[in-house]
Amino acid sequence: MFDEIINRKDTDCVKYDALNNYFGYDDLQPLWVADMDFKTPDVVNDAIIKRAQHGIYGYAKASTKTFNLVKQWMKKRHNWEIETSWITFINGVVPAYSAALEAFSNEGDEIIVQTPVYFPLFNSVKANKRKLITNPLKEKDGYYTMDLEDLKSKITPKTKIMVLCSPHNPVGRVWDKEELEALANICLENNIMIISDEIHADLVFKKFTSIASISEKISNITLTLNSAGKTFNVAGLNCAYAISQNQEILKTFEKEVKKREIHSINVFGYIALEAAYEWGETWLEELLVYLKNNITFTKDYLKKSNSKITFREPEATYLLWLNFKNYSISHDKVKQKLLEESKVALNDGKAFGADGKGFFRLNCALPQENLSKALSRIVTFF
Repeated sequence: MFDEIINRKDTDCVKYDALNNYFGYDDLQPLWVADMDFKTPDVVNDAIIKRAQHGIYGYAKASTKTFNLVKQWMKKRHNWEIETSWITFINGVVPAYSAALEAFSNEGDEIIVQTPVYFPLFNSVKANKRKLITNPLKEKDGYYTMDLEDLKSKITPKTKIMVLCSPHNPVGRVWDKEELEALANICLENNIMIISDEIHADLVFKKFTSIASISEKISNITLTLNSAGKTFNVAGLNCAYAISQNQEILKTFEKEVKKREIHSINVFGYIALEAAYEWGETWLEELLVYLKNNITFTKDYLKKSNSKITFREPEATYLLWLNFKNYSISHDKVKQKLLEESKVALNDGKAFGADGKGFFRLNCALPQENLSKALSRIVTFF
């Protein structure tokens, strides 16, 4: 099912139909935007079609079933028991994150972000007129760890929020419980709130721990953001949710959400989330196998081609953090060759922070036949 090649051109999707806007070329093979070139599970499509046959698409709300399915999913997939009162729905993780920055800090306050990282996590800090403080990850042989000594050195009385990307995009780390606990203890000691973006939590190849699940103390300083969007390829339906055990945090957040009018969810967003969490687990397990095979395929392909491009196999996500530093050419020259010679669209590593220089992010969630074509294009010129 994941080998099926589906033409996504002329469907008004960003990944294919906005290439010229972002890269200046139309004739690129797109391996950039973090959505998958696989059909959404049949159980989700069937549920959407059934609802569409009703013929009226008015305003929607989360039902008791919606809340229960989120709770059941968290318990089964991540061994985290949450309550209905801890959950609120919003129309996207990034809008929710931006709202949270405004809800829990003031203009000029310091927000710490661990780079290289998904760029909206620092762009939103600037857009909300907060002060961005970077806590760069430490890298050795492609493996990234947190630099907690650097973190402690950068905390001031103005530091209000620690931003966690867990699992991490783009470096693919699934943070160990011990790493998360050490980070959280620093935040507890310094009265710093944690906002944890966990949108890739289901796309993991090792045990994932949600930071808020570790202890009640940590839970009480954490707002967790999540969605079925990445997991089941329904990101365009804009249905996400926030979780916090701390009712004061949740109420403050909900106040900002209502102020920004980002609490109305598309009717099909709710339908997709419910169908995915109730019936989509088998599909997810099959997806993870396919993604792992694609990651291994990419690793082997580069090795057999004697390419100098390297990457550490990710512990989560379908995003590969390719290292081009072994080539004696500039970052911008690599980018130019990718676009003009290889004719592939990858995410520019510098967009993830200054420490992304020399790296480009490749999305391998596509049929292996097309992945092979893309890799052939790349190694021909590298």
